[in-house]
Amino acid sequence: MSRLKRWGKELAILLLVVAVVSLGMDWLRSPQAPADWPDTALPTLAGTTVSLQEMSQEKPLLIYFWATWCGVCKFTTPSVNQLVQQGENVLTVALRSGDAAQVDRWLSKKGYQLPVINDPQGQLSAQWQVNVTPTVVILYQGKMVQHTSGWTSYWGMKLRLWLASL
Repeated sequence: MSRLKRWGKELAILLLVVAVVSLGMDWLRSPQAPADWPDTALPTLAGTTVSLQEMSQEKPLLIYFWATWCGVCKFTTPSVNQLVQQGENVLTVALRSGDAAQVDRWLSKKGYQLPVINDPQGQLSAQWQVNVTPTVVILYQGKMVQHTSGWTSYWGMKLRLWLASL
Protein backbone atom coordinates (compact mmCIF):
# COMPACT_ATOMS: atom_id res chain seq x y z
CA MET A 1 0.00 0.00 0.00
CA SER A 2 2.83 2.44 0.79
CA ARG A 3 4.34 1.84 -2.66
CA LEU A 4 1.07 2.89 -4.30
CA LYS A 5 0.95 5.97 -2.08
CA ARG A 6 4.54 6.87 -3.02
CA TRP A 7 3.80 6.47 -6.74
CA GLY A 8 0.72 8.65 -6.40
CA LYS A 9 2.78 11.32 -4.66
CA GLU A 10 5.50 11.16 -7.34
CA LEU A 11 2.89 11.37 -10.09
CA ALA A 12 1.31 14.43 -8.45
CA ILE A 13 4.74 16.10 -8.21
CA LEU A 14 5.48 15.26 -11.85
CA LEU A 15 2.15 16.72 -13.00
CA LEU A 16 2.79 19.87 -10.97
CA VAL A 17 6.26 20.28 -12.50
CA VAL A 18 4.87 19.77 -16.02
CA ALA A 19 2.12 22.36 -15.37
CA VAL A 20 4.61 24.91 -14.02
CA VAL A 21 7.02 24.39 -16.94
CA SER A 22 4.15 24.64 -19.45
CA LEU A 23 2.82 27.85 -17.93
CA GLY A 24 6.34 29.27 -17.74
CA MET A 25 6.98 28.51 -21.42
CA ASP A 26 3.66 30.11 -22.39
CA TRP A 27 4.61 33.20 -20.40
CA LEU A 28 8.06 33.40 -22.01
CA ARG A 29 6.66 32.93 -25.52
CA SER A 30 3.57 35.09 -25.04
CA PRO A 31 2.53 37.07 -28.10
CA GLN A 32 1.74 40.77 -27.81
CA ALA A 33 -0.98 42.47 -29.78
CA PRO A 34 0.35 45.40 -31.84
CA ALA A 35 -0.95 48.81 -30.82
CA ASP A 36 -2.82 49.36 -34.11
CA TRP A 37 -4.42 45.92 -34.42
CA PRO A 38 -8.03 47.08 -33.93
CA ASP A 39 -7.77 49.39 -36.93
CA THR A 40 -6.03 46.95 -39.26
CA ALA A 41 -8.05 45.39 -42.09
CA LEU A 42 -6.63 42.00 -43.05
CA PRO A 43 -7.15 40.28 -46.43
CA THR A 44 -8.03 36.58 -46.41
CA LEU A 45 -7.22 33.96 -49.05
CA ALA A 46 -10.94 33.93 -49.90
CA GLY A 47 -10.67 37.55 -51.02
CA THR A 48 -12.55 39.15 -48.14
CA THR A 49 -11.21 41.70 -45.67
CA VAL A 50 -11.65 41.08 -41.95
CA SER A 51 -11.30 43.15 -38.81
CA LEU A 52 -10.13 41.34 -35.68
CA GLN A 53 -11.88 43.99 -33.58
CA GLU A 54 -15.23 43.30 -35.26
CA MET A 55 -14.76 39.52 -35.31
CA SER A 56 -14.08 39.44 -31.56
CA GLN A 57 -16.99 41.63 -30.42
CA GLU A 58 -19.86 39.14 -30.25
CA LYS A 59 -17.96 36.02 -29.22
CA PRO A 60 -14.35 35.03 -28.58
CA LEU A 61 -12.14 34.77 -31.66
CA LEU A 62 -9.50 32.06 -31.88
CA ILE A 63 -6.53 33.14 -33.99
CA TYR A 64 -4.32 30.23 -35.00
CA PHE A 65 -0.78 31.03 -36.20
CA TRP A 66 0.53 28.02 -38.12
CA ALA A 67 2.78 26.97 -41.00
CA THR A 68 2.72 24.26 -43.65
CA TRP A 69 6.27 23.26 -42.64
CA CYS A 70 5.49 23.08 -38.89
CA GLY A 71 5.66 19.53 -37.53
CA VAL A 72 3.51 20.21 -34.46
CA CYS A 73 0.90 22.01 -36.60
CA LYS A 74 0.19 18.67 -38.30
CA PHE A 75 -1.40 17.55 -35.04
CA THR A 76 -3.17 20.81 -34.15
CA THR A 77 -4.53 21.96 -37.52
CA PRO A 78 -7.09 19.12 -37.85
CA SER A 79 -8.59 20.23 -34.52
CA VAL A 80 -8.72 23.84 -35.68
CA ASN A 81 -10.42 22.68 -38.89
CA GLN A 82 -12.95 20.78 -36.78
CA LEU A 83 -13.69 23.95 -34.78
CA VAL A 84 -14.27 25.85 -38.04
CA GLN A 85 -16.62 23.10 -39.31
CA GLN A 86 -18.60 23.40 -36.06
CA GLY A 87 -19.08 27.13 -36.57
CA GLU A 88 -16.63 28.41 -33.97
CA ASN A 89 -15.22 31.91 -34.47
CA VAL A 90 -11.78 31.09 -35.93
CA LEU A 91 -9.25 32.88 -38.10
CA THR A 92 -5.89 31.41 -39.06
CA VAL A 93 -2.58 32.98 -40.09
CA ALA A 94 -0.31 30.95 -42.39
CA LEU A 95 3.23 31.97 -41.44
CA ARG A 96 5.97 31.84 -44.10
CA SER A 97 4.17 29.09 -46.00
CA GLY A 98 4.52 30.46 -49.54
CA ASP A 99 2.30 32.60 -51.69
CA ALA A 100 -1.49 32.49 -51.65
CA ALA A 101 -1.67 29.81 -54.36
CA GLN A 102 0.77 27.54 -52.50
CA VAL A 103 -1.17 27.85 -49.24
CA ASP A 104 -4.44 27.24 -51.08
CA ARG A 105 -3.04 24.09 -52.72
CA TRP A 106 -1.77 22.81 -49.36
CA LEU A 107 -5.17 23.39 -47.73
CA SER A 108 -6.97 21.63 -50.61
CA LYS A 109 -4.58 18.67 -50.47
CA LYS A 110 -5.28 18.26 -46.75
CA GLY A 111 -9.02 18.84 -47.15
CA TYR A 112 -9.05 21.82 -44.76
CA GLN A 113 -11.50 24.68 -45.09
CA LEU A 114 -9.86 27.29 -42.92
CA PRO A 115 -10.30 31.06 -43.04
CA VAL A 116 -6.68 32.09 -43.73
CA ILE A 117 -4.67 35.26 -43.74
CA ASN A 118 -1.45 34.57 -45.59
CA ASP A 119 1.69 35.95 -43.93
CA PRO A 120 4.35 34.97 -46.50
CA GLN A 121 7.16 37.12 -45.06
CA GLY A 122 6.14 36.76 -41.40
CA GLN A 123 5.40 40.47 -40.99
CA LEU A 124 2.02 40.07 -39.30
CA SER A 125 3.34 37.36 -36.99
CA ALA A 126 6.31 39.58 -36.10
CA GLN A 127 3.94 42.43 -35.22
CA TRP A 128 2.17 40.05 -32.82
CA GLN A 129 5.57 38.81 -31.56
CA VAL A 130 4.69 35.22 -32.49
CA ASN A 131 7.94 33.29 -32.47
CA VAL A 132 6.60 29.73 -32.19
CA THR A 133 4.22 27.74 -34.34
CA PRO A 134 1.59 26.81 -33.59
CA THR A 135 0.42 29.71 -31.43
CA VAL A 136 -3.20 30.22 -30.41
CA VAL A 137 -4.49 33.64 -29.37
CA ILE A 138 -8.00 34.27 -28.09
CA LEU A 139 -9.43 37.78 -28.51
CA TYR A 140 -12.69 38.86 -26.95
CA GLN A 141 -14.29 42.28 -27.13
CA GLY A 142 -11.11 43.90 -28.30
CA LYS A 143 -8.75 42.31 -25.78
CA MET A 144 -6.32 39.41 -25.88
CA VAL A 145 -7.65 37.17 -23.12
CA GLN A 146 -5.75 33.91 -23.65
CA HIS A 147 -2.80 32.51 -25.53
CA THR A 148 -0.75 29.38 -25.75
CA SER A 149 1.93 27.98 -27.99
CA GLY A 150 2.86 24.49 -29.04
CA TRP A 151 0.47 21.59 -29.35
CA THR A 152 -3.07 22.23 -28.14
CA SER A 153 -5.88 19.70 -28.19
CA TYR A 154 -9.35 20.22 -29.63
CA TRP A 155 -10.81 20.22 -26.12
CA GLY A 156 -8.12 22.61 -24.92
CA MET A 157 -9.11 25.12 -27.59
CA LYS A 158 -12.84 24.60 -26.92
CA LEU A 159 -12.23 25.18 -23.20
CA ARG A 160 -10.21 28.35 -23.88
CA LEU A 161 -13.02 29.73 -26.08
CA TRP A 162 -15.62 28.91 -23.44
CA LEU A 163 -13.55 30.41 -20.59
CA ALA A 164 -12.96 33.57 -22.62
CA SER A 165 -16.70 34.17 -22.91
CA LEU A 166 -17.31 34.06 -19.15
